[in-house]
Amino acid sequence: MKFDLEYARMVFSAEAAGIASVAPVVDQSFEIAAEMIYNCTGSVIVSGIGKAGLIARKISATLASTGSPSHFLHPAEAVHGDLGRLRRDDIVLVLSYGGETDEIIRLINLVKQLEIKLIAITSERDSSLGKHSDVVLCMGKIEEACPLGLAPSVSTACMLAIGDALAFTVMKARNFSVEDFARFHPGGSLGTKLLTVEQSMIFRPGEKLPIASIDDTIKEMLAITGPLKRHGAVMVVDRDGRLAGIITDADLRRLFTAKASAAFDTKTADVMTAGCKKIRSDALASEATAIFNKYRIDELPVVDSEDRPVGLIDVQDILTIKIVG
Repeated sequence: MKFDLEYARMVFSAEAAGIASVAPVVDQSFEIAAEMIYNCTGSVIVSGIGKAGLIARKISATLASTGSPSHFLHPAEAVHGDLGRLRRDDIVLVLSYGGETDEIIRLINLVKQLEIKLIAITSERDSSLGKHSDVVLCMGKIEEACPLGLAPSVSTACMLAIGDALAFTVMKARNFSVEDFARFHPGGSLGTKLLTVEQSMIFRPGEKLPIASIDDTIKEMLAITGPLKRHGAVMVVDRDGRLAGIITDADLRRLFTAKASAAFDTKTADVMTAGCKKIRSDALASEATAIFNKYRIDELPVVDSEDRPVGLIDVQDILTIKIVG
């Protein structure tokens, strides 16, 4: 069997050209649609049937993961109980190339009865879908890349591009951050790579930290930090509350081996490792991993912009969330 590879390359060109051709859809109507989604106090309900329905699912997933609550609603299932998913503070986004599919028309009627705002992505502004939508994002006529000119290909690629443009435009307006993205993707590799030190450290903001002063003795340090939860190190601060050094379990073992009972009266400043490694709370956890690996240490003080301790991150916490350095 000999395959027409030149035709395969033409499919790429056709879809790329199709997406480029719908760029004019970004007009005043697009801005209104983006504003509707941005101000939506409910969810963005995305719907479509057939191949357009598959694209609708992806657009809904993109919206949900970038700060705009969203659900997919199958138009045929809407009349069999799923209509209960709709609320008046929602917005419905419907994808339909022709805008005349029976299931889509039935859904339009249901949406209008509930007085919910409707955005359409279609090729026919004068279709039933176009006429009854509050905002129409019209792609115009599109030639499919299918050899028969029938199977949705260029048209669905264009729908996806328009949906992405909407989702990301709203995302940008929300000032959606890397940390927000990581929070919505905690189980994925992207989310794991984007986790911050603050999200990974042992101690949560407001919790009592294992901190001693440079003027404390080891006995006083143990009395202060002993009741605290699991930790393998104590951070030592100067008289201004800034990180001065760190004392680890290994440091204490060496101290007591050398001085025995006299070790209790030793000042923390004489035991600590001064100028120890540290990291900011807003740094990526992967940066902490790199420090652990490079310097072969197990605990890392977390500090604010003024070098005051705000947490402690342990190598075991990094391993638990499976961050690869």
